[in-house]
Amino acid sequence: MKLNFRKKGSGEPLIILHGLFGSADNWFSIAKELEREFTLYLVDQRNHGDSPHSDEWNYKVMAGDLAELMEDEGIETAYLMGHSMGGKTVMNFALRYPEKVKKLIVADIAPRYYPIHHQTILEGLSSINLHEIKSRKEADDQLAKYVPEAGIRQFLLKSLGRNSAGDFIWKINLSVIMDKIENVGEALDSEGTFDKPTLFMGGANSNYIQEKDKKDIDRFFPNNHLIYIKNAGHWLHAEQPQAVVDTVKAFLR
Repeated sequence: MKLNFRKKGSGEPLIILHGLFGSADNWFSIAKELEREFTLYLVDQRNHGDSPHSDEWNYKVMAGDLAELMEDEGIETAYLMGHSMGGKTVMNFALRYPEKVKKLIVADIAPRYYPIHHQTILEGLSSINLHEIKSRKEADDQLAKYVPEAGIRQFLLKSLGRNSAGDFIWKINLSVIMDKIENVGEALDSEGTFDKPTLFMGGANSNYIQEKDKKDIDRFFPNNHLIYIKNAGHWLHAEQPQAVVDTVKAFLR
């Protein structure tokens, strides 16, 4: 699949993948701090942002999408960074195509299985009648019945767009995400290892990377370094952007 992406900066290629319900836009503030040192590829994964929709949605095909993007762009090797679902994608990619990855950064996700925990968000998004709402404010009011946190609603509603006729649409493929949400939490399934430098960057206030996860991290990524960003939860790049930028620069240098 030909993915939508934004390319900016100069230097060695650094490809960044967003998490579930996100898009390339989520990383713009980080990109501004990195584009002087790297050629950045901010990617919309399939069924997200401005990339195509597909009924096929799992980490095997998402890793294949990334391989196709690199081939199309003539990128032999790159630094890869992924957050949450994007972190699972880049982990799968590194195990399948280790020769294409210089260094790997995984933001607030581990190789293990995660149970479904987005039901309320999915219920809230599906409750919004796109044919009836007249404004984003109306969508926000409806979503607030399910998601009280304004910041999370603002993030989710970035996926609310308009078509050529001016009607509201979801940029995310909401029906497929609802139907196949279990795929997002899948554990890594591989006999291989990725031996090059790998940074696991967790949020200190998040429970996504736990002490029990170190065993799996060491198994798949033996050359790893695990750090936690202070005063940050799961969306560490939004909550502590400068700390994330400084950590990424130090690791890639």
